[in-house]
Amino acid sequence: MEPFLKKFFPKVYTKMKEDTKISNYCKFDSQLLTSFTSSLYIAGLISSFLASPVTGAFGRKPSILIGGAAFLAGSALGGAAVNVYMLILGRVLLGVGVGFANQSVPLYISEMALPRHRGAMNIGFQCGVGLGVLSANILNFGTEKIKGGWGWRISLALAALPASILTIGAILLPETPNSLIQNSSNPDKAKTVLQRIRGTTDVQAELDDLIEASSISKTINRPFRKIIQRKYRPQLVMAIAIPFFQQVTGINVITFYAPILFRTIGQGESASLMSAVVTGLVGTTATFISALVVDKLGRKTLFMIGGIQMFVTQITIGVIMAILLVDHGGLSKGYAYLVLALICVYVAGFAWSWGPLGWLVPSEIFPLEIRSAGQSITVAMGFLFTFIIAQSFLAMLCRFKSGIFFFFGGWVMVMTAFVYFLLPETKNVPIEQMEKVWKDYWFWKIIVGEMDDEKMAYTQQGA
Repeated sequence: MEPFLKKFFPKVYTKMKEDTKISNYCKFDSQLLTSFTSSLYIAGLISSFLASPVTGAFGRKPSILIGGAAFLAGSALGGAAVNVYMLILGRVLLGVGVGFANQSVPLYISEMALPRHRGAMNIGFQCGVGLGVLSANILNFGTEKIKGGWGWRISLALAALPASILTIGAILLPETPNSLIQNSSNPDKAKTVLQRIRGTTDVQAELDDLIEASSISKTINRPFRKIIQRKYRPQLVMAIAIPFFQQVTGINVITFYAPILFRTIGQGESASLMSAVVTGLVGTTATFISALVVDKLGRKTLFMIGGIQMFVTQITIGVIMAILLVDHGGLSKGYAYLVLALICVYVAGFAWSWGPLGWLVPSEIFPLEIRSAGQSITVAMGFLFTFIIAQSFLAMLCRFKSGIFFFFGGWVMVMTAFVYFLLPETKNVPIEQMEKVWKDYWFWKIIVGEMDDEKMAYTQQGA
């Protein structure tokens, strides 16, 4: 919003409104502006590691509650900000909230869900994210029209509403059976919760699996040191690779900077915000579709469909902008709508593949003894690469210009090949039996299978 830029980022506002010589691609190139955006993600990176011992030692609920409290504090500071320092501090507190919530909520969902519904329920997490993005974009579009130029305060302060729902919900929800067994010597409480969430008294087999997994996990004193061992190599590779690839899809170019991107191609303030609403609506709808089909089609199929879809649309957008959008002026209305339509197709591809699956797959592949540490690594890597992309995008847009779409398109091709060759299918596999998936997969059994052979040889030799 222009009043927001004028108050906190006056140099950007001046370049946008008055500098006729600067390139379309460089009007918003400001390290202060990108610091505001990316400060959330560096805070999330640090707090995700702090969240791991809290989640492991005290349970999933306390981490969610801490996240909710940080969201409330951050939204209050942002809405009341009188200078850029208050604004960024509020953004940092929001990052702490995201760090704790992203570490604990996907684990909570995966541990509470039935195996046959785990994919759909976990994608509910990403549906929530999509609804949040859509709601924020609609809110921005509405508050931009408030006379007096203070609409941005409502946009920032109303983050307190979903934060309150998250906090109250965490108080009312039960702790997961996995966490109750892990942090209590009495399995009866876990059995009671398991019976409630499964809707049956016949839960002894699942309870025995959880108790066995917990017994193994309690022998692990340093899970971050344990996770680098060879037997966990497939999970560690995925914990790093999946969040990295999720960020180099280029989705955050759209999510963070959609209004700026649309202004770059010649749209006005209201039209840019409305375009962001349209892409948010498309993304949310596609995520719901993903939730409906993920446990039928499988994770790998959706990864492949989304990857091909994103690659084709990014290359097409890059070609259009390279040919038609020069340093000054803008695209014609027809071509601007075409770019918007292509971006919608791209967002849909991400929203039913790398968006939700980037959270689902890592949350379901770790054995209990390293689950909290593995989720922390996944979240931290996501924040690290998000921070790098967020901090560098506006400078990259200024220097790469239309080539930014070819850059991200190239990465989409690489990550699609990675999934095709190296990721096994995990649908309908009970979370406590996931280890067998890696032992049976053509590539990872070379690494994990050799570990089993060495262990068997050692046992026979000792005998």
